Amino acid sequence: MESADVLILGGGLVGSALAVALDAHGLTSIVIDPADPETILAAAHDGRASAIASAPMRMFDAIGVGERLAGKGCPIEGIRVSDGLEPGKLDFLPAEGETALGHMFENRVLRTALLEAALAAPRADVRMQTRAVSVERGEFGVTALLDSGATVRAPLLIAAEGRASPTREAAGLKVARWSYDHAAMIATIGHEHSHENTAFEIFYPQGPFAILPLLDDENGHRSAIVWTVKGEEAAPMLRISERAYLAEVDKRMGGFLGRLGNLSHRMSYPLGFHHAAWITAHRLALVGDAAHGIHPIAGQGVNVGFRDVATLVEVLVEGKRLGLDLGDPQLLARYQRWRGLDTFSVALATDGLTRLFGIPGKTAAAVRRFGLSAVDKLPPLKRMFMAEARGESGDVPKLLQGERA
Repeated sequence: MESADVLILGGGLVGSALAVALDAHGLTSIVIDPADPETILAAAHDGRASAIASAPMRMFDAIGVGERLAGKGCPIEGIRVSDGLEPGKLDFLPAEGETALGHMFENRVLRTALLEAALAAPRADVRMQTRAVSVERGEFGVTALLDSGATVRAPLLIAAEGRASPTREAAGLKVARWSYDHAAMIATIGHEHSHENTAFEIFYPQGPFAILPLLDDENGHRSAIVWTVKGEEAAPMLRISERAYLAEVDKRMGGFLGRLGNLSHRMSYPLGFHHAAWITAHRLALVGDAAHGIHPIAGQGVNVGFRDVATLVEVLVEGKRLGLDLGDPQLLARYQRWRGLDTFSVALATDGLTRLFGIPGKTAAAVRRFGLSAVDKLPPLKRMFMAEARGESGDVPKLLQGERA
């Protein structure tokens, strides 16, 4: 029977990052994922792009993933928030001497870098195209029977399986969830004028419209578009011609990026919210979307998962140094306390923003524009929002500060 310090179910962005981070601290893992790498690394598999905040970028540097991503992401050097195309905006800019607010990466670039880092990590045993047929969380450890016929064992099981985590359901961990009856339409567009490394979030009553800066390619300037529409409108919008689609995009942008073209394959994803009040159980910890899923309105989704990784690694490394069983209830209780409040506050904030900007009517729009302009003129409040966006608020784990735990 093969054994490791932890057994990770799920080798996606968060699961792979966790395996690499544990390896960097001398801890072993066995990662089980049924996906075929060729499929999940193909450009057509996931057309999304993710804004990786500056704190998770520091973690990537600390665990050796940063060099794999060097030059592959577009720095975000400004964020502009507005209510429609009306006057009144909120600009976030790094202070003198500060680094970029984050970097935009296409998801397949992130996925490739993290999976390749996990496959190369000597203490991570990554088994793709493999399923756990059964998992037993016993008194003295976790045992899993794999469809390869192998049996593996660890003191702790970590579920990184995504929103529909079967491990979370099997453990009976209750989840608050609701649908926003909205879908996010995702595409990459080319444009005439430079985005100047600025991300734009334009709020409409139907939902937010985000323009996220990507690196230029051989065809010129590019941005990722995340366009939120009513759930039933997504399918018809994806069927209209490229020309009509770009005309609608241009209308929502107000034409400031000039002539549009080079429209990528279009996709849509239903939007919902879920939050597990308890992210631990007997010899089990949840990370990433298995624990919480939020609206992409503030671009915090995968960053919250990377904050889980940094926190859990610090808790486990300290436990190992003290000679504790890594499934010890004290360690899991510390992870629960440390992450519970942060994830809940981020979830509440993003849900509140979604509802606030979805209120129709001229009066509501005027109040929102007044609020945006007021915050824009209050440096302390802006700094607080920027610290949250960077992943630097609250009790920050060492990895997010760029240090090993």
